[in-house]
Amino acid sequence: MRLLVQVSEARNLPAIDGGGGLSDPYAKLQLGRQRGKTRVAKRTLSPTWDEEFAFRVVDLKDELVVVVVDEDRYFSDDFLGQVRVPLSAVLDADNRSLGTQWYQLLPKSKKSKIKDYGEIRLTISLSLNYPEETTTLAHCVSDDLASYSDKSTELQKGSSLPNIPIEIPTSVSGGDETEIIKEDRSNGVPSFVNRLHQFFSAKPKDAEASASAPPLTTGDGNSDILEETPSTSSELPDNQDYETGVTMSFDEQLKAFGSCHEGNEIPENLSGGVLIDQVYAVAPSDLNGLLFSPSSDFLQSLAEMQGTTGLEIQQWRLENDGEVLKRVVSYTKAPTALVKAVKATEDVSYLKADGDIYATLADVSTPDVPFGNSFRVEVLTCIMPGPELPDNEKSSRLVVSWRLNFIQSTMMKGMIENGAKQGLKDNYIQFSELLARNIRPVDSKDAAATDKVLSSVQPEQESDWKLAFRIFGNFTVVSSLVAFIYVFSHIILASPSIIQGLEFPGLDLPDSVGEVVVCGVLVLQGQRVLNMIARFIQAKRQREIFEFDAMEDPPSVMKINVYDFDGPFDEVESLGHAEVNFLKSNLSELSDIWIPLKGKLAQACQSKLHLRIILNNSRGTEVMKDYLDKMEKEVGKKIAVRSPHTNSAFQKIFSLPPEEFLINDFTCHLKRKMLTQGRLFLSPRIIGFYTNLFGHKTKFFFLWEDIEDIQVMPATLYSMGSPSLLIILHKGRGMDARHGAKQLDNEGRLKFHFQSFVSFNVAHKTIMALWKARSLTPEQKVQLVEEESETKDLQNNESDSFLGIEDAKMSEVFSSTKPFDVSTLMSIFEGGPLEHQVMEKIGCMEYSVSPWESVRADAYQRQIHYKFDKRLARHEGEVMSTQQKSPLPDKNGWLVEEVMTLEGIPVGEYFNLHMRYQLEQISSKPKACNVQVSIGIAWLKSCKNRKKIAQEVLSSASSRLKKMFGLLEKELLPAK
Repeated sequence: MRLLVQVSEARNLPAIDGGGGLSDPYAKLQLGRQRGKTRVAKRTLSPTWDEEFAFRVVDLKDELVVVVVDEDRYFSDDFLGQVRVPLSAVLDADNRSLGTQWYQLLPKSKKSKIKDYGEIRLTISLSLNYPEETTTLAHCVSDDLASYSDKSTELQKGSSLPNIPIEIPTSVSGGDETEIIKEDRSNGVPSFVNRLHQFFSAKPKDAEASASAPPLTTGDGNSDILEETPSTSSELPDNQDYETGVTMSFDEQLKAFGSCHEGNEIPENLSGGVLIDQVYAVAPSDLNGLLFSPSSDFLQSLAEMQGTTGLEIQQWRLENDGEVLKRVVSYTKAPTALVKAVKATEDVSYLKADGDIYATLADVSTPDVPFGNSFRVEVLTCIMPGPELPDNEKSSRLVVSWRLNFIQSTMMKGMIENGAKQGLKDNYIQFSELLARNIRPVDSKDAAATDKVLSSVQPEQESDWKLAFRIFGNFTVVSSLVAFIYVFSHIILASPSIIQGLEFPGLDLPDSVGEVVVCGVLVLQGQRVLNMIARFIQAKRQREIFEFDAMEDPPSVMKINVYDFDGPFDEVESLGHAEVNFLKSNLSELSDIWIPLKGKLAQACQSKLHLRIILNNSRGTEVMKDYLDKMEKEVGKKIAVRSPHTNSAFQKIFSLPPEEFLINDFTCHLKRKMLTQGRLFLSPRIIGFYTNLFGHKTKFFFLWEDIEDIQVMPATLYSMGSPSLLIILHKGRGMDARHGAKQLDNEGRLKFHFQSFVSFNVAHKTIMALWKARSLTPEQKVQLVEEESETKDLQNNESDSFLGIEDAKMSEVFSSTKPFDVSTLMSIFEGGPLEHQVMEKIGCMEYSVSPWESVRADAYQRQIHYKFDKRLARHEGEVMSTQQKSPLPDKNGWLVEEVMTLEGIPVGEYFNLHMRYQLEQISSKPKACNVQVSIGIAWLKSCKNRKKIAQEVLSSASSRLKKMFGLLEKELLPAK
């Protein structure tokens, strides 16, 4: 079936300024995804074309759009008017024909200043059998359709209809070829071709899949009028719209689009909520290029990360004289536990692009999901300038919001909204992780602090009088001034003395010992004041500025000594010393700071040093790579780079500055009075420990320069058969980490004891390499490189993305009532023969426990170590766990909590297993108690297939618990 359109003529078209009152008009036609145009009529306002077009009818809701434009050879064509004719109006007319009529041309919007756009004469009708040889047929090409979701195919799957043939003829009329655009179809409506098949019995052929593309809207929400994309036929369309809309570079398209939308406001966030609101250390234009440029591989990387297949990205197209810039992205989403693999189509349009602010709106269609024809998802991405960072580095704020548009009413609206929200949340978590690998995210608190720092770096100028008052407003100057006024007043009031002794006119000598003492005091006091004035004037005229290439080797501490220099022949005297810790001081403090000097003389005089310290990164984003390259040369070992997301999590744990980056981290135990399981972190300047055990967080760090010695302690039974590390700090160093030290020896040195590493050799080599490279002299470093010339990768199996230790979500996996009291049941946790016997029967070989030790009131801890029996377990491996027991609040039972670390099994280093045993006495039955066991997983690193791993772990643990308590009951009942 064809829609026949004859474009006869137009009259009274508006005159365009600069064209001498005449135009070069031509008409463009569009139906669905098909388009055509007439020839150009030269220098006239009443053109005559007399050209006929035939469009294939695909959708009942399509409408014919005819636009008249004035051809401009050098600039974009000028709009002269448009008319829209719904296909339903032709279908409902007598004989399916509207006849020949004059149609009033209308403006794009009601704000147009031109009142009369003229008229166009059209003949419109529908025909079932029409000879295609006599018309210019606007055609569709299968390659262009393949990237869209197939609604007609979906219809055929649900019915017994045969495939409907879609012919692709190409013909030429008047020397102009027709063009293609995306089809604008609504969800849930069967195609008109399929519907007519039931009445006219079309012959089946191999069907080309027609696509469903969501309707694109411009910034004001109106449907787009015309879209121009090149035909994929053997000959390219020869028209200016194609040249300007497709062949332009991406930057040129953005500039052309931005010039047409100057002054547009930033669109507000969509009603569904915000998915991302993050600041990144990159210019807005660069972030826009990474996310949307045709040359960027970001979408391909994201598809690989999410398991998406069939990704097809069309080129950006500039249409409607630069008013529309859009593209289509299609792909197949990976299947999930609830939904099979589905096709999705994103129609992405720019709403704003002015060089600083960018906004895009993506209309996502997923017709294959349940109720997929009832809704569309819209995602708004806004990129705007962020806060200014140090060194004038630009930043961008990325905000992504969404909403759900329901095309049809459905009772499943709530379920659809919840499902869409969760799906988008999961997708954009992975989106953020991938983006953080390419661009460094900036913490909003750090950005605010940076703004504060930048303002404090340029403090308001202090007047000389205020500075003089602050310097001279002390007891010495005030007492000297009072003494001077007192003596001067005495001179005025006293009568002239009589010349006596050795005096003569002009020489007045002291007449007593008291006068001599007073004169001496006044002279010394005056000398001190004069020296202060001289130093003040000298300091005002000369300020010392020192510049260090600090980032060549990331600075940890700057030591400052102040000396009194009276000349080359006098002994230099120390006036005091100070220390600046770059890891514990923020930028705002360092930009303008008074530091108290230490030392006997400095403390007695309460001396302070005024400093302005500015950390200037002059080497851009390559600091981390350059430092690691330098470390590899010095140490002779290769060090892998962690992702920005990992570094951000590491910095957040220890409140470190953004330039500090993680090199490696290891699971281990910190030995104090009791063993504490946690994670050891290594970076260029610090070594830190963090744990969140039973809700109690412990964290500390100290500098590599603070370490005096590192010793390897031999393996013992208490250390679970693994060597341990003893780290000894210099005297008086690392006192902020004193709560994590095992002891403070007689010499005032802190000692830290770490044991139970998953891979002790790798951990030991990494720690020794970083410590030696940081603390040794250049000569010792050269010797180290010669001794360790072999290159090994320090990135061990614990080097995946670290997410930080999260609270485990507990779920109950075992509940039972046992025919004995709580005290009898607690024998499984007492470390006696019964516990060893039961645990060995369920596959825990070489089972060893430490005695219970009190950690606080009514709380006790112990350590457990065992290996899996090869005959009973699928994987060989070891378990190290920490148990804590405490009485229940009503004292009628016990609560036993356990944190397990699995070693030597697949993905065992990715998580910790948390278990909670609650043993409660039944009041009505003295010889019975309830047992409830809950299990949770605390993920330490990002990992695929989390749900599958969690299900396997929980299933295995549940079966072991049932077996354990079953064996315990068999052992205890005969004894009773």
